[in-house]
Amino acid sequence: MSHPRGEGMPVYRPERTVTLPLLEREPELAAAAHAVDALCGSEPAGGLLVYRGAAGLGKTALLSEVRLLAAGRCVVWSARGAEAVTPGPFDLVQQLFRSALSAGPLPAGPPSAESPSGGPLLAGLPAPDARELLGDRYEIVAPALGIAPPGEQHADPQGVRDGLDAMVERLAGAHGPLLLLVDDAQWSDLETLSWLASFSRRPGRGLPVLVVVAYRTEEAVGETEEYLRTLGACARLLVTLRELTAEATADLTRTALGDGADGSFCREVWAVTGGNAYETVELLAKVRESGLSPVDEHASELRVLGASARGSGLITRLEELGPATTRFAWAAAVLGTDISLDLAVSLAGMSHEEAAECAERLRTARILVGTDPLEFVHPLIAGAVYRAIPPAVRTAMHGLAAWAVSRSGRGAAAAAPHLLEVHPDGDPELVEQLREAAAEHLAVGAPDAARRCLERALLEPPLASVRTLLLYELGCATLLTSPATTVSHLRAALDTQQLDDPLRVDVVFRLAQALTHNNQTGDAAHVVATEVARAPEGPARMRLQAAHFLWEGVQAIEDDGPDRSRRLARTASGLTGRDSTERVLLMLRAFDGTARGESAEEIVQIAERALSDGGLPPGVGWADTVWGFEPPALLGLSYAFADRLDRAETLFTEALRAFEISGWSGGHLAFAHALAGYVQRRRGRLADAEMYLRESLRLADRVGNGLPMHWDAACMLIDTLLARGHVEEARKAADRYAFATPYSSSIVIPDAPSVRGRLLLALGRKTEAIAELEAAGEALTARGRHNTVMAPWALDLARAVADDDPRRAAQLASYARDRAERFGTHTAIGVALCCAASLKEGPARTDLLAQAVAHLEASPSRYELAVARVEYGIAAGFPAELACGLELAESCGADGLAERAGRAMAARHAKR
Repeated sequence: MSHPRGEGMPVYRPERTVTLPLLEREPELAAAAHAVDALCGSEPAGGLLVYRGAAGLGKTALLSEVRLLAAGRCVVWSARGAEAVTPGPFDLVQQLFRSALSAGPLPAGPPSAESPSGGPLLAGLPAPDARELLGDRYEIVAPALGIAPPGEQHADPQGVRDGLDAMVERLAGAHGPLLLLVDDAQWSDLETLSWLASFSRRPGRGLPVLVVVAYRTEEAVGETEEYLRTLGACARLLVTLRELTAEATADLTRTALGDGADGSFCREVWAVTGGNAYETVELLAKVRESGLSPVDEHASELRVLGASARGSGLITRLEELGPATTRFAWAAAVLGTDISLDLAVSLAGMSHEEAAECAERLRTARILVGTDPLEFVHPLIAGAVYRAIPPAVRTAMHGLAAWAVSRSGRGAAAAAPHLLEVHPDGDPELVEQLREAAAEHLAVGAPDAARRCLERALLEPPLASVRTLLLYELGCATLLTSPATTVSHLRAALDTQQLDDPLRVDVVFRLAQALTHNNQTGDAAHVVATEVARAPEGPARMRLQAAHFLWEGVQAIEDDGPDRSRRLARTASGLTGRDSTERVLLMLRAFDGTARGESAEEIVQIAERALSDGGLPPGVGWADTVWGFEPPALLGLSYAFADRLDRAETLFTEALRAFEISGWSGGHLAFAHALAGYVQRRRGRLADAEMYLRESLRLADRVGNGLPMHWDAACMLIDTLLARGHVEEARKAADRYAFATPYSSSIVIPDAPSVRGRLLLALGRKTEAIAELEAAGEALTARGRHNTVMAPWALDLARAVADDDPRRAAQLASYARDRAERFGTHTAIGVALCCAASLKEGPARTDLLAQAVAHLEASPSRYELAVARVEYGIAAGFPAELACGLELAESCGADGLAERAGRAMAARHAKR
């Protein structure tokens, strides 16, 4: 029977203060120690460790141990998510690198191994200057880091992530190994998690950077869970923590209270806490404070003590500290992590002196730590305090917090997490604040955060006229990340009938872009056609007409291609390029003429009228947001197929530079690499082409799967690999990117079915190849498209049917030659002559190949020339010509052609 503690009973006090060990975490600590040793060794190596589990199982304690393991050996930076509010974009990134971005020069070399790391930077090391650190990426990355105001343009999220990668690489070079600790990642902002996932997947992860992430499994949901799953898949170690066993709990109890703790008392500690490590430590601290003797007769009192350390018991303990202290704790809980003392004072409505006293009481009660900023001792305490605030009071406090944050000069974006927690109340000012926050989020590369603000603004609700603008802004916010969502919002904006004419035109154009990105190019053309029909004559209608021609022309399938071409020719006839709309129409006319196989010389003349002083005109640049990148891309391709590769290469190099400067590292940069690669393919620099195209696909893969940009890059890569003679690699690429029917709803360069047919022929699947090429020819000729370089279906089909139907093969070769001569480029004519020669024997074959060589020598197409020379050398029996073809094939990287030439030369030598 237990005795109440009173005057006649001695109070039990352990003789010494002890630090409790982490029990049953030995494998996790050993792995962490190994990782830190590898990070700080003679050849530093980084990596990723992920600890996950339910609340209170020791994740935070493990991260503290990792920090101790690294102390004095490397730079340690940390960040932690907070439950109270939806964090702002890149919040945890800013926490991690805040101290690295204060003013000061970069250090001349890495820190010494003896440098302490008690703070966020190694003691004695100056922090690097942000501009020096970020270099030419400053304008892109600095706003996301919170060290520069946002710009006017939307930042590309992938560009920001790439900039952060470059910054970390620079920091590691300047300061040596880095240890990045992220606790409570289940409450992280999505932008930080997206960057961490991207950083962990980056190729050749050779940086001396160790990232350690901890999160609660039960609270990781939605996109957060997906990102954390990605991190787990990339981790060197992924550990799911379990509750402590009864034996480990007993060891902790005896370590804290002395070896004399009764077994029954230890078992009751375990029963009360359920093996939860945090609750065990807190309960043992309570036992020490209370003076309770750890013997069997006092075991029944543990449940009362345990309740005071968590949930309602914790709140009761907090309330015992007084209403002012409780109010200050509520303010801290609403503010989350990294709690500014000034903001807490403002939110609690008290003086600095009173706040200082409250903070001291909360530190003594082991609820808060720090001075300015303040932090909760443990996330479980923060969550319990936050949830204890009455809902109506909590909502009101978020409103006050938003006001305090805005008043402090931190801006609308910083206030947005609190605004999102306020109940809808038809407040026009709140709507404007959320719109302003969304604009800032877009400018730092956080479209998802912008979307959340705008969706919340719609719930307020806004005025009818503002609702239309909100729908438009929502469409713009989701264009790069969710075309389907963009389509929904922009259609809704059009349906309101409250857009002025210039904005309506812009909405229609962006809607068409979104539909195309969503593989609905036919719908894009239809939307624009509907607007053209309702628009009055004038510049707006002219722009809509240009947009209609654009989206009609890039459809893979259209009802009446020849009619569209005639309408476009009439519209563009006589245009001088006096404004951007006229120049775009000229670009579209040049490409349409190219696809139709019209005179290349006349096409170039049209294309030149679209330029300004030999370059892209203002308003129609690669990074222009009014017209997009499609018109200049079509113009560059027109030059490429017209054998003006220098002009095309200049344009596509400019695209690479423009997108890199703008920080557009996603789909835009992927497409620019594809275009640059295709120019190299046309030049015959096949290895360079493959490099560009694989990089294009790598960049596209980071954006998503099955996107329109994948089609062009994959098609170009397969065409290049076939030219190299790497048939198996081409097959793998086709399998990897599902390069087969159904094809993209947009045209693919070069023609996808034609390239698919060529691949099938190379794989020996002749029957399938013939069917594919026949279908391609039928579709293209119905549209009036006869360019035999862009779509070489007739050339390959002629060779495929030659054995079984030589007459048909001859007709196909004749068609290809006729169309090539109408187009008039040396490449087209030379390739068509090679095809015709393949159907002949003897002198007729030799004569045609000689003509092909002559034409291709005058072209920029080195690979096609190599093919002609090899075939001519074999047919004519000219060793010198064959040797020349072999040398050219090798310089092009055409391994299969070089092998054919080598075998032919060896056969000639064997006959001698």
